[in-house]
Amino acid sequence: MFGLGTLSRVVGEVRRDVAAAHARDPAARGAASAEILTAWPGVQALLVHRVAHGLHEIGVPVLPRSLSMVSRTWTGIEIHPAARIGQGLFIDHGAGVVIGETAEIGDDVTLYQGVTLGGTGFATGKRHPTLEDNVTVGAGAKLLGAIQVGHGAKIGANSVVIHDVPPNTTVVGNPGHPVRVEGKRPEGPDTDWIHLPDPIADAIKALSNRIAELEREVAELSGEQRDSSADVLPLRPVSGPSPAGG
Repeated sequence: MFGLGTLSRVVGEVRRDVAAAHARDPAARGAASAEILTAWPGVQALLVHRVAHGLHEIGVPVLPRSLSMVSRTWTGIEIHPAARIGQGLFIDHGAGVVIGETAEIGDDVTLYQGVTLGGTGFATGKRHPTLEDNVTVGAGAKLLGAIQVGHGAKIGANSVVIHDVPPNTTVVGNPGHPVRVEGKRPEGPDTDWIHLPDPIADAIKALSNRIAELEREVAELSGEQRDSSADVLPLRPVSGPSPAGG
């Protein structure tokens, strides 16, 4: 039943949720725990979910979904009472976050605003994503279906992911393209969204270089003077220190 043991577990989970906000949100570094509980919507939504999930697990009707709807109205975050969430989840800002019924989230996961852990079709059973420990999901990303996102993976902002993601892999684009992070393994809440690999831009640059090479060869064979081709400029700077402090 929903007794002292369950209440103690919920209190411990909420305490770790608050600690996660302190550790991963620069705006929370100087805030007291009481302030985070009363003013951070991600922490509030998790607090309500911990209670709603406990009630759902023991078979209480109506009340778990009612608590979920109240939380959605208050925080802008919708978490189904049946979703399984580990310790230390941090939902930054949180507006528009949706976590479906059969979603499973491991420990120390970070979600940003607009993230959807959604299902596909009307099949019964497991139909929502599973996120392993230390996963980071960028703003607006959509993870759809019963996919597995491996430990330490990083999902770029506005990516649409419909296939499994290997551990320690970065995914960008729509549909999501897995790309290995260069230099180091992405462990923990990495918030550097500026220096993500861009496979589409790399492909366009490769095509441009190939076209320039072919034009040069044609000009040499025909004996004509070839005009210099325009360079493909990067859409955004990718050098310099990481804004995430890495």
